[in-house]
Parts: sequence; C-alpha cells; structure tokens
Amino acid sequence: MTEPVEKDIWRDTWLRYLGYANEVGESFRALVSKRIVHVSYAVAFAYTFADTGDKSYKMLKKDGRPTRVLIEAGDALIWQTLASVAIPGFVINRICTYSSLYMKRFPKITPLARGWLAVGIGLSSIPFIVHPIDRSTTWFMDNTYRRWVKV
Repeated sequence: MTEPVEKDIWRDTWLRYLGYANEVGESFRALVSKRIVHVSYAVAFAYTFADTGDKSYKMLKKDGRPTRVLIEAGDALIWQTLASVAIPGFVINRICTYSSLYMKRFPKITPLARGWLAVGIGLSSIPFIVHPIDRSTTWFMDNTYRRWVKV
C-alpha cells in the first residue's frame, strides 16, 4: 500500500485563492487608487511567503540539510511568484486593458460603465485562468529549476 498523499493547504484548498488577491486588485485598477492595487499585491506576496515558509519548515523537519531546505524554499518561492503573482497579474491586467480599449469603440458606453464592465470581465476571467496557469507553471518548473537542482 502507498502512503496517503498529504493535502497541501496552500495549493489544494481555498487558501490558494489568496494568491490571486492581486488579480482582484488588477481587475479594479481602473476604478480604485494605486494603493489598493498595491495592497492586493501585498496580500498575494504574503501568501507566497507563507507557502514558502511552510514548505521550508516541512523540509527542515523531514531532511534538515540546509541545501535541501534552500532548494525547497526556492522551488516554492519561484512557483508561487510565477503562478500566483506575476503571470496572473499580467494576464488580468491585459484582459482589463484590452476590454476597456475595445469598449471605446462604442461611444454610448460611458467611461464609468466601461470601467465597471472591465472590472466584471477581469473578475469573471479569474476562475478560468487559475488552473491553466498553475499547470503551466508546474510544467515550467519541472523542465527548468527542478531539473537543474534535481528535486
């Protein structure tokens, strides 16, 4: 019999969505101050650092060798930064920007309505981008960092 796989609370539960706080901020960028967007990034990075710390601590308890702990910390930090902050933030930013630009073709849509429509489009796209970004980031990490450090 194989051992049951431990559930990763940072990647397999609702906590995963804390990493997408900056996407909510990006969705609202056109309507709120930059400070609010920056706070959303702070939440996403706090989540990223929490997962990194958790993975590092578990490796420290499991193996104890500093090199292994650093490799695990690097893996979690790079994966989370890409999958939770950088890639989805860029994707949502572009979705909202291009949606708003497209709506400028329709002069009857007021700037405020255009902003709210862009927010709605951005927010509604988040559930569709989560899993593809997670999977592609895992593929990327498997073929770069994890191969290089032999994780």
